[in-house]
Amino acid sequence: MTKEKKPVYGGQAVLEGVMFAGKHTYVTAIRRNDDSIEYFELKKKPAPVLTKLKKIPFVRGFIAIIEASMNGTQHLNFSAERFGVNPGEEQVEEDEKPSKFTFFFSLAIIGILSFLFGKFVFTLVPVFLAEAFRFIVPGHLGQNLLEGLFKFIFLLSYIYFVSLTPAIKRVFMYHGAEHKVINTFEAGDELTVENVKRHSRLHYRCGSSFILFTVLVGMVIYYFFPSDPLWLRILCRLALIPVVLGVSFEVLQLTNKLRDVPFLRFLGYPGLWLQLLTTKEPDEKQIEVSILSFNEMLKRDASYEREKNASQIV
Repeated sequence: MTKEKKPVYGGQAVLEGVMFAGKHTYVTAIRRNDDSIEYFELKKKPAPVLTKLKKIPFVRGFIAIIEASMNGTQHLNFSAERFGVNPGEEQVEEDEKPSKFTFFFSLAIIGILSFLFGKFVFTLVPVFLAEAFRFIVPGHLGQNLLEGLFKFIFLLSYIYFVSLTPAIKRVFMYHGAEHKVINTFEAGDELTVENVKRHSRLHYRCGSSFILFTVLVGMVIYYFFPSDPLWLRILCRLALIPVVLGVSFEVLQLTNKLRDVPFLRFLGYPGLWLQLLTTKEPDEKQIEVSILSFNEMLKRDASYEREKNASQIV
């Protein structure tokens, strides 16, 4: 008798809450100042073209990134807008505004830094730095490895410094709570706070792992393209961004499939090590929010599935 395959769920940490993605819907649960829970939902409306593209290997990763970014931004905006707003209030009280402003300011700074980091620092600066050391490391292979090393250093430094801000540190704690709930569900354990606490805050499918894989995969792909002259090197790096993203997504999926194979599970270890920075151990209240979000997603997903089946019968 074959073991029933569990559905694959993913999620994202937001300000004071967690979003989970089901088959038919995205659901976020956040904790308000008065300790109450508020939910936000976006029902999935798959476009036929995107649905077809997501079935094509090496293309589906790029599409998944775009969709996740668009949906995740809406849930993140919801959590930011509702932070500090108590039920029935039209606006935030005056003494609550500084705290809310701190979160909005943190989001703005992190958003700007993320854009600059992704578009300029992370892509181009390592190229220029490696080129500056060409008199010491002149070969094509050496230049490629040096460029990858600079990217790796920038990635770790960026994550470490943004994690020092109080708002992002709490988001990383909710990130850990999200992973713990997914791991608990996939292990077949009941979703209680005590059970969830026992599970790991690391997960093979995490977006943090994906980011690291873009560095490693990029080093392999770039080896087959010229590193000299400099203008051609820069052009190749920019043109190959979609390729690197697509291949990295497939590598991420592969490491997840191999995580239960004793001699191959180590392939996903680099991504798990990076998650030691991008996740923090959550407290019990944060775990509770994550459980509520996941259960609400399951409930609404099941409701939409029943409606879908009923319409097909009719």
